[in-house]
Amino acid sequence: MNFSRIPGQAEIKSKLIRSVLEERVSHAQLFAGPEGCGGMALALAYARFISCENRTGSDSCGTCKSCVKYEKMIHPDLHFVFPVIKGKKATDPVSDNYIEEWREFVGKSPYFTINDWFDSIEVGNAQGMIFASEASEIIKKLSLKTFESDFKIMIIWLPEKMHQATSNKLLKMIEEPPDKTLFLLVSEEPDKVIPTILSRCQLVKIPAFSNDDIEKYIIQRFELAPDKASDISRVANGNIIRAIGLCEKEDSSHTNLEYFKSLMRHAWKRDVLAVINWSEEMASTGRENQKSFITFSLRLLRENLMLSLDQLKNRLVFLAGEEAAFSDNFHPFINQNNIYSLTEEFNLVYSHIEANGNARIIFLDLALKVTRLIR
Repeated sequence: MNFSRIPGQAEIKSKLIRSVLEERVSHAQLFAGPEGCGGMALALAYARFISCENRTGSDSCGTCKSCVKYEKMIHPDLHFVFPVIKGKKATDPVSDNYIEEWREFVGKSPYFTINDWFDSIEVGNAQGMIFASEASEIIKKLSLKTFESDFKIMIIWLPEKMHQATSNKLLKMIEEPPDKTLFLLVSEEPDKVIPTILSRCQLVKIPAFSNDDIEKYIIQRFELAPDKASDISRVANGNIIRAIGLCEKEDSSHTNLEYFKSLMRHAWKRDVLAVINWSEEMASTGRENQKSFITFSLRLLRENLMLSLDQLKNRLVFLAGEEAAFSDNFHPFINQNNIYSLTEEFNLVYSHIEANGNARIIFLDLALKVTRLIR
């Protein structure tokens, strides 16, 4: 991944490039930004630029031995840490158990969500995280000398998914790493990273993409008509992953929409038997898919409230396709009288699912409360 292949983000790219050219690279940096801001792409391009043997003033060369290995993510001084699951390959899993799948997955596109990653490795009902066993593996790897580059680089994707024990074991390493060692942490929810990790990292705030940058990117990648690309970029609202999903008719969004529509229709009809069947079906989808549904639902509730408040004219509604068609009829049922309670219930479900609560009870409780709140 070169900087030139990342749309927009000119200010961030310039700052990162300048830090290398001026030899002011911080040993621990936290790339923090919302989902779809390109944090992983920037971390990959930055690491490649640092290790490039013939870098220019604006990008890595793309042809040296280091760049060739970085393109395939097989450079011996580049290391990855990312959420994994227990049981599928190991009872004490580490990222290296899934490194081949990771390289293939990231090689297809650096723009992805945690659910995209978990779907690719078929997590089932398991919850992914960065387990305590990973900390020992990181310390072991980084205690070795560099093989080919000046720096050993460790990219940690979603440090907010670290087990508490993992974070605690890494504190000393991040604060005082071995010579020529760099940590690049890529986070979508930095408020969930423990404060002692945050305090040891230089913060690199990554903004959402501009609509123009997304529009140009999807026109080039998907050969869309400008007017269609303009509509998608506006609805994506700075999230390049969502823009790509809209272009590709993302299956997970369609599935979540169908679950949401079913819940709201059963709740409105007060069809208790259908509500029970719905909760049973949701409980069988796996915890990561359940969390994806809750996140999707919270966004759709927000958009429907904006429609109810007549904010379409102010361009504050970000809906398209099936979501927009459904919301045309649904939005009158979401208003200032029930939005706070609905949001609270959906957020509570997310917390209970993360805590490994009984999914059948959790979703049945949610469905019954929605039945009361929606009318």
